[in-house]
Amino acid sequence: MTDALHDLGWQPFFADQLTPDDAGLAPMRIASVHRSRLMAETGGGQVRLDLPLHGTTADYAVGDWVLAEADRRVVVRLLDRKSLLRRRTEGSASQLIAANVDTLFIVTSCNDDFNPARLERYLALANEAGTHPVIVLTKIDTVEDPSAWLARARDLQRDLPVVGLNAKSPDAAATLAPWCGPGRTVALVGSSGVGKSTLLNTLADKAPDQAQATGEIRESDAKGRHTTTARSLHPAAGGGWVIDTPGMRTLHVSDVAAGLEMLFAEITDLAPRCRFRDCTHAHEPGCAVQAAVAAGDLSAERVERWRKLAEENRANTPVQTGPRGNRTTVPRGGRRR
Repeated sequence: MTDALHDLGWQPFFADQLTPDDAGLAPMRIASVHRSRLMAETGGGQVRLDLPLHGTTADYAVGDWVLAEADRRVVVRLLDRKSLLRRRTEGSASQLIAANVDTLFIVTSCNDDFNPARLERYLALANEAGTHPVIVLTKIDTVEDPSAWLARARDLQRDLPVVGLNAKSPDAAATLAPWCGPGRTVALVGSSGVGKSTLLNTLADKAPDQAQATGEIRESDAKGRHTTTARSLHPAAGGGWVIDTPGMRTLHVSDVAAGLEMLFAEITDLAPRCRFRDCTHAHEPGCAVQAAVAAGDLSAERVERWRKLAEENRANTPVQTGPRGNRTTVPRGGRRR
């Protein structure tokens, strides 16, 4: 493949999926998803793609790789994803957030937006998707000493990279450069008003007339206003690609059991030492987790947040039912928080 496709994020994982029947088809990367059409990066610019017969845009995520007829500009085949970020919405529907993301920048700020319980939801999502999470703490220029904020973020997950920056500063791009090299893809997630659009403008070195609109957090409640309304793929100044996403007010967990185990590794490590295999770490005798809390080695608040997420995940994760060989997937009867 050409250097242009490599710079766009093309990897052997995708090339290995090509067959002789695909000769003549052009690999393209989805840059934005609209109601009835797709926009794709070709390595030489963006083009509009039409859907195949009976196709729907709900099947595609920004960051996907597709094979298309270059002359007719029609999608022929969606390639398997290396990673996929998705969330469960009201009614148990699944919404695709971004595909083939190497690093997920979870953006929060040094104010009331910093919410450990919400950040843990993003981390579980990233862990389950197989993408590398990084906490990006913005607005460090608004506090006298950001070290306490950085320490709180690092405590959320073992070996979690955390960086602090001023999203408006040109230095922000240099701080995040290790994850934004040629051919690499990062995605930005977080609440509205924490500086995602500002950070995108800095990373992509956008001219003023091309910059994403930005909005400030309201002083009254530290809540932001939505300035990004759709997911989109943008070239980064360092040679990589950035996927911007709208702010999410709520994020329900579902199908993230492995992600939770990684997120709460200290609890996962202690669980085999409990007397009972199905210990809930709440009231059972011989519970190693509660013993660690009593000894001051583990935060009771942290255990309670684990319990709430684990219960929500069990309630929201669909189960298979029916005879073997003819199973169907049905919702459990969800629980929302």
